[in-house]
Amino acid sequence: MVSSRVVIDRPRGSAHPRFPENIYLLDYGFLEGTTAGDGQGIDVWLGSGDHTWITGIVCTVDLDKRGAELKLLLGSTPAEAQVIMNFLNAYASSQCLLVPRP
Repeated sequence: MVSSRVVIDRPRGSAHPRFPENIYLLDYGFLEGTTAGDGQGIDVWLGSGDHTWITGIVCTVDLDKRGAELKLLLGSTPAEAQVIMNFLNAYASSQCLLVPRP
């Protein structure tokens, strides 16, 4: 089994760097030692459950950046997944799709 350490660089309660009016309601970070399409680590959202369990994946498309990314939801309840979707869909240039784990 391969594992990566989760690095939280935007803890719950912090403001988004580009849109300070948007506050992170859940911890957000990345998997250390991984690389996503943007050249940074694979993004993760941490819910209140077991952080070793992938509860879903969010597919995002940012029309301004002309890019797409996958974000892992770790230990997220359905209500927390909705909070994440609301946060991500707050940007006019962003479109998101949640793929929950069956």
